Amino acid sequence: MGFKRFATAHWEGDLKSGRGAMSTPQSGLFAEQKYSFNTRFGEEKGTNPEELLAAAHAGCFSMALSFMLQNAGFTASRIDSRAEVMMEAAPPSATGVKLIVSAKVPGISAEQFAAIADNAKQNCVISRALGIPVSMEATLEG
Repeated sequence: MGFKRFATAHWEGDLKSGRGAMSTPQSGLFAEQKYSFNTRFGEEKGTNPEELLAAAHAGCFSMALSFMLQNAGFTASRIDSRAEVMMEAAPPSATGVKLIVSAKVPGISAEQFAAIADNAKQNCVISRALGIPVSMEATLEG
């Protein structure tokens, strides 16, 4: 059985001086979060599509890693993930994502962790949805 998730965006004006707002009415996480040319390509406070993509990827990867560790008989006591979306300015393009993960997983070897983390990287929903390279730096903490 399928399901859907959604968010909304509203924009007014031209690219450089216009302004917009994004909302996640389904979850209620945020409403009317401002975004603009300067929140996307400059330093103005607000969000941007690439930041939200990075958040989605970090969250998806963490859940996929937890699930795959569980299937291998391990339970992580902690997983911390960061997704960095690499951008080119002209033309604006996402060119890759680097996942940086550190985890504490009792009883697992470094080799087992590396293999399971790589599988999670390749198979999380967001990794599979992207048409850009995804690299990873995975650290198993004692």
